[in-house]
Amino acid sequence: MARESVWQRVMRNVRYCVSGVWNDSRTLLSVRAVKIVNLSVRSFLDRDLQIRAGSLTYSTVLAIVPALAMLFAIARGFGFQNLMQNELFRYFPSQQQALETALTYVDNYLAQASQGIFIGIGVVFLLWTLLSLMSNVEDTFNHVWGITAKRSLQRKFTDYSALFLLLPLLMLCSAGISIFMSDAVQHVFAGNRLSPVAHRLLAFTPTVIAWIIFTAAYYLVPNTRVSFKASLFAGILCGTTFQLVQWLFVTGQVYVSKYNAIYGSFAFLPLLLVWLQLSWLIALSGVVLTYAWQNFDRFSFSDHVKDISQAYANDLAIAVLAFAAKRFKQREAPLTAKELITAYDVPASLAKDILERLQRAGLLTAISSVDAKAEVGYQPAYDPDDLTVNTALNALTTVGSSNFIVKADTRFAPVLEGLTKLRKQQQQTVDDIPLLALV
Repeated sequence: MARESVWQRVMRNVRYCVSGVWNDSRTLLSVRAVKIVNLSVRSFLDRDLQIRAGSLTYSTVLAIVPALAMLFAIARGFGFQNLMQNELFRYFPSQQQALETALTYVDNYLAQASQGIFIGIGVVFLLWTLLSLMSNVEDTFNHVWGITAKRSLQRKFTDYSALFLLLPLLMLCSAGISIFMSDAVQHVFAGNRLSPVAHRLLAFTPTVIAWIIFTAAYYLVPNTRVSFKASLFAGILCGTTFQLVQWLFVTGQVYVSKYNAIYGSFAFLPLLLVWLQLSWLIALSGVVLTYAWQNFDRFSFSDHVKDISQAYANDLAIAVLAFAAKRFKQREAPLTAKELITAYDVPASLAKDILERLQRAGLLTAISSVDAKAEVGYQPAYDPDDLTVNTALNALTTVGSSNFIVKADTRFAPVLEGLTKLRKQQQQTVDDIPLLALV
């Protein structure tokens, strides 16, 4: 009996973590954590991110040489090519052989240029591969967030060009800071026992840089408003994981000598592909975690919301409209979706659907603030004194497409006409209750 009891308890906890947690309206940290992990795993599996990571790996391999060519062309213009090469080896110690091979191709690529300025088809191919890679990254991030709107081609070109122009400068600035800090530490703590601690802190610099890069990517790349707190948490977690994978690849290369016997001089290629695949999986996991952190409230009572009855959906819509009308009548601030979720405890996905239906029915109007970060408010589309329950119900029931199946409408014409007559008779026998009388 004891074993069965333990098993039942385990299965109950599993069922809670898998589905029951979405019906738990408590705001405890443990409940929020389970929801975030649950949504992260579901989103990762539902969006086929393994396949998308493979696609990004291919795009990255295709763009390695053009990207390095762009970086080294800028570096040559400023006279710090060797410093750039050392920085690349420092950032990617596990891929030194792959980088050396790639840099050979880069030298051949730049040899065809005149003083670092690319000409002809080379420029077109370079820009296309770089823009294609960044566009694929943005599309994948937007796919995780469920965003269909994309940046314009002009904005993509300006944003991505600025990124590739600033990247080598940022790398060199970070290198300069590291060198400056190292010299300062050696000067100040020379002969002091704090020196090992200071050196450990300096060795931690690449991890901090990884945190910044991942956080910036999660915050800036998706074409939507992203919580900085969620981006920072995911950036720290995934940046640390990325550095750990780097360390495993560096220390594990001693044990992959069999690859050299099989692949010869191409031994770095499978290792590079595995490393890129894992790196993109880590990056996409952070996108999923950021999305889950910011949106887990939208999935509360998700099973019930999917199976909601039409009558209950209409009742809630009438209630929301009544409260919005009352607030407007009393000259209060317009009702927002966030307030509907927090103050009235309406699940976020259902609140969004209700407000959208009321808008489409012509009953509510969205009011945008001058402040772009402010929440959109909703108020009645016309005088609340003219709103009645029947008017609202009629508007809600007619939202959407109708009478578009020509053959079916023709064959069912007698039944449809009978239903229309019955509805008119029922409306005549029901009192036209003012909407504001409900609140």
